[in-house]
Amino acid sequence: MTLTKPTYRILIVDDEDDLRNLLSHVLSTHGYEIQSASNGEEAISKLKQQTFDLALLDIQMPKMSGIQVLQFIKEHASTTKAIMLTGYADLKNAMEAREFGAREFISKPYKLEDVVSTIQHVLNE
Repeated sequence: MTLTKPTYRILIVDDEDDLRNLLSHVLSTHGYEIQSASNGEEAISKLKQQTFDLALLDIQMPKMSGIQVLQFIKEHASTTKAIMLTGYADLKNAMEAREFGAREFISKPYKLEDVVSTIQHVLNE
């Protein structure tokens, strides 16, 4: 009997197309099932339609911030873990994100191997 590793579903939310596409490619090569969204509204729409094990959320996005998506996750998709991606590692955002359940923070620019190891760590919590 062979034990198969579970396939984790990850939602990547970032308004920067290149970063979102790069993360999608790298994480799919690590065996994750990836969906992506270019803004918070699109992310919430996807979260309403399906379940995810993890969401990677950019904090600073136009119209709707990653914090607002995180609030939605806490209220409506509480089994989804969240990691915040930010180029703005300020204390106020970090405290607010922690309050709404963010598990980790990754500062931009980041190393892809750091993103992968942080995801593995959070999914195995």
